[in-house]
Amino acid sequence: MTQHTPEGLPDRIRHYIDGEFVDSVDGDTFDVLDPVTNETYVQAAAGKRADIDLAVAAARRAFTDGPWPKMAARERSRILHRIADLVESRDARLAELESFDSGLPITQALGQARRAAENFRFFADLIVAQADDAYKVPGRQMNYVNRKPIGVAGLITPWNTPFMLESWKLGPALAAGNTVVLKPAEFTPLSASLWAGIFEEAGLPKGVFNLVNGLGEEAGDALVKHPDVPLISFTGESRTGQIIFGNAAPYLKGLSMELGGKSPAIVFADADLDVAIDACIFGVFSLNGERCTAGSRILVQRDVYDEFVERYAAQAKRVKVGHPQDPTTEVGALVHPEHYDKVMGYVELGKSEGRLVAGGGRPDGFPTGNYVAPTVFADVAPDARIFQEEIFGPVVAITPFDTEAEALALANDTKYGLAAYVWTNDLKRAHNFAQAVEAGMVWLNSNNVRDLRTPFGGVKASGLGHEGGYRSIDFYTDQQSVHITLGAPHNPTFGKDA
Repeated sequence: MTQHTPEGLPDRIRHYIDGEFVDSVDGDTFDVLDPVTNETYVQAAAGKRADIDLAVAAARRAFTDGPWPKMAARERSRILHRIADLVESRDARLAELESFDSGLPITQALGQARRAAENFRFFADLIVAQADDAYKVPGRQMNYVNRKPIGVAGLITPWNTPFMLESWKLGPALAAGNTVVLKPAEFTPLSASLWAGIFEEAGLPKGVFNLVNGLGEEAGDALVKHPDVPLISFTGESRTGQIIFGNAAPYLKGLSMELGGKSPAIVFADADLDVAIDACIFGVFSLNGERCTAGSRILVQRDVYDEFVERYAAQAKRVKVGHPQDPTTEVGALVHPEHYDKVMGYVELGKSEGRLVAGGGRPDGFPTGNYVAPTVFADVAPDARIFQEEIFGPVVAITPFDTEAEALALANDTKYGLAAYVWTNDLKRAHNFAQAVEAGMVWLNSNNVRDLRTPFGGVKASGLGHEGGYRSIDFYTDQQSVHITLGAPHNPTFGKDA
């Protein structure tokens, strides 16, 4: 299948500041590549400090002088629901552009577009249902919590499932009454450019949403260091998170950071192997393996280890690699040649660190493009780099264990702690193991099925803070305590006349 270029692509991608599409102040641009051909298909405006300054100033004006923060929650909710309706009605177009820009299989891109609509719908409902605490001391005092939007939220998003992950931050930030500056990933700026039209059509006031494209070390860095941006929500690599943490420290900014992962899937001998294998295949090869919660380390009890490895490898070989726009494709093209080279470097390294049982290179029939065959290494030692380091591609390491204690030690033996997946029919073991594993999220006998009401976030090098449900509203608001005396004032008297 030859590369399909969607109709109506923009001739260039620009910033969106104070309700207008604009070029960079200095006119600079950067190339955006199509991951199937690795050819430049569009130029995007390369934002720098001057562009961030303009965007933050617009967002600050919209916050201090505009109607958005002062609107009743129900009014904001109606606009957010209109946004969700518009995203839902354009899901096919969004998926087409996302698949073209990121290499994500079209069917999976469609699912992510629908998730984006659901994110807005969820927070539109939540902000209306939000209740704040009140505490009474009868006859003496009344205390209540007044929740207020904080100001300009800086949102820095990654290149994997970009449109959906943008919605995950935009939805609660806007629902809470903040204004925003979005800095999308430079590899995948195409779908982010659609937010402006959607927001305008839904009736979002001018200046509430601003978008600056550019490199992380330029536009992203300027956003993190801007003194008028009190909040930064970031999804990306752990090393970049460390840099942001340091750069935000002098300003004491609120930070929410969802970082890398090397999540274990632990398969005990009593698990339903048919279901576990299906889930462990999906858990690392869906979204091209470019997912933070991928179960990229599979720990299997020795009693069923050989059978699991044989069956898993055979199924991995049947996973269909194909053109991103082909609806039968299960693994498409990786996002960018830089990332392809990184993943292929780990594949070559893995050949000396484990036993290659599937994949191991470029798939047949794909001489060009960022294609990697689903790759499986067995017998991987816990000190191997492919066991310890995030690869972020369709590559998995399988390691045996004997006892539950050994499985727990192996599961916890990385710097990461984002997700974990446990497969066992022993109910007591399942809950005890889940509570002992060092992970922010655990799925028992399930792949990654999200409930938007629950906290999303990791421990150790996988993150700082949580979003999801009320935790998102907590992050994007200040909670002010108001105290009212109802009885006689309780005032110790200093300096009273004798």
